[in-house]
Amino acid sequence: MAPIAPPAHIATPSQPIAPPPSAGGLLTRTQKFIEENQRLILLGCAVLAASGAGYYLYSTRNSGPSGDAGSSSSASAPGGSSSSKKNKKKKKKASSAKDEKYVKGEGDKGPLLEEIEQPKQEKKVEKVESEKEEGFLADVPDAATLESMDESARNNLGASLKDRGNKLYSKKDFQKAVECYTKAIEVSIRKDAVFFSNRAACYTNFSPPEYARCVADCDEALKLDKTYVKALKRRATALENLGRDEEAVRDFTATTIIERFQDEQAAMSVERCLKKLAQKKAKEILETREPKLPSPTFISAYLSAFRPHSKPSLPENPSQGDQTLSLAFDALEAADYSHAVSFVNEAIDQGISTKDNEAEAYNLRGTFKFLIGDSEGARQDLQKSLDIKPDFVQSWVKIASVHMELGDSASAFGDFEAAIRHNADDPDIYYHRGQVYFIMQEFDKAIADYNKSTALDGNFIFTHIQAAVAQYKQGNVGSSMAAFRRILKEFPDKGEPSNYYGELLLDQQKFQESLERFDRSIELDKERNPRNVLPFVNKALALFQWKQDIVGADELCQKALEIDPECDVAVATLAQLSLQQGKIDEAIKWFEKSAQLARTEGELVNAITYEHASKAQVHFLKNYPEFAERLSQMAQGM
Repeated sequence: MAPIAPPAHIATPSQPIAPPPSAGGLLTRTQKFIEENQRLILLGCAVLAASGAGYYLYSTRNSGPSGDAGSSSSASAPGGSSSSKKNKKKKKKASSAKDEKYVKGEGDKGPLLEEIEQPKQEKKVEKVESEKEEGFLADVPDAATLESMDESARNNLGASLKDRGNKLYSKKDFQKAVECYTKAIEVSIRKDAVFFSNRAACYTNFSPPEYARCVADCDEALKLDKTYVKALKRRATALENLGRDEEAVRDFTATTIIERFQDEQAAMSVERCLKKLAQKKAKEILETREPKLPSPTFISAYLSAFRPHSKPSLPENPSQGDQTLSLAFDALEAADYSHAVSFVNEAIDQGISTKDNEAEAYNLRGTFKFLIGDSEGARQDLQKSLDIKPDFVQSWVKIASVHMELGDSASAFGDFEAAIRHNADDPDIYYHRGQVYFIMQEFDKAIADYNKSTALDGNFIFTHIQAAVAQYKQGNVGSSMAAFRRILKEFPDKGEPSNYYGELLLDQQKFQESLERFDRSIELDKERNPRNVLPFVNKALALFQWKQDIVGADELCQKALEIDPECDVAVATLAQLSLQQGKIDEAIKWFEKSAQLARTEGELVNAITYEHASKAQVHFLKNYPEFAERLSQMAQGM
């Protein structure tokens, strides 16, 4: 099934606000594509058909408190064993007696206990009914007597001991219940997963809980019955409490699939554990990795959202810092961004002789800090630029974007007002304030600012484009499309209008026309440096949505990566295309790559989340290959 991802031309919270639609639009469109498809990989949000049929949508419903793991829909029915086959046979018969048979009072402390109903003809064998406070196991036969008992008698003795353990459990006498379950395990010839699982439940109720022993008992239960859902859930809960979230995700994932996606609490637990796991790993990565620039496509899009201004001029007797700053701007013009960063850092360290050039240096360094995701560092540098040169309008505009990314919209609008006080005729102010209004979905205000910017400078293509996009977002489709046709005539040699117009056509499912526009954009931009690879990814999405042409879409994304090896939207799209083909191992590699390219903590958390959700499903199908056919059938019915 082909997800339809509308071209939402706004910057997401995890990307700078300033990029024009070329970055903000496709990054958000691709993010939308990912967010829609995360239901394909976040359990309980996913079904994988192991035959290669791919992923299928599953929507979870509202559920109760995630801490109560005892509401599994396929849990062992009262009077039944742990096997799912027996559960199905006894489900209807047992439903009316459910409340009486299950141990009450466990609440949110863990799953409920199970009971085993022995065959009627075997119930005349000796029973162990005494529940005396003293010597409550005194009537259990000694080892020699046990040796003389036949298998049936010993198994029934074990079942009776289990029953006694259940009663003790209901009275919250967990230590004695453990002794009963332990004795049941010792005397029984036929080992039953229930004995281990019920003992595991006791360990979770100890003070403090003994989660490691719970895990060990659940391991034993699952060796006897690997589809034993209650043991899976108990182990998952214990693993989560031990901080072993990756293993917990695997068990909750298995529970969700085995339960046919009806266990909402297990689905919620998957997402909860994934979130904790991803946040923990993201924090570890951010603490150790070196700052890294995003892709040239991303940087170019950001920089192109500002009208170019003259390179800082060298003073009559330039210092070493002045000369190094000049090299930084030369590298910037040549799209050699890594050297631009190195040079501007050196220039500031060496010392710059004029205030204007020093303000330019801090502006440039702050810009790059913003691009690598260091918003606080960017704010400090841009503020330093303004302390040196208070009328530097571009620094006001950029610090407004930083404040928005930091969640401080009041300061952002204050920055725009300060910029207007210094130069009310600077068109960049209104374009970027329009972007903020756009993000806030205040489209009337956004369009007013775009029009103001265009009135001051009609040659800046992005104000025209963004105004047309805002009209589209308002629902004025006819006016928006007419505006784009006008833009195409006014800027015939620019690739951007064709790309964005193609996005709107794609949103309307006018696939052939959208492909023609993306091709035109690719042709017009072929000499651009750095080359804009976003039309390649847009075309890939169009091919996939129209013809389910995964091979063609894959080739286009690979082409984008040949041009820009760090294009994050191409990587994200390839991950999703791999999932659609059921190539989870390949998708995992792309998610790992996406994590390497992540600019912010939010982007990193998303990539790690998808990576480990996919890994959990690979682990499930490796351990439960027999479920592949069931998953395929379930998928076809969704």
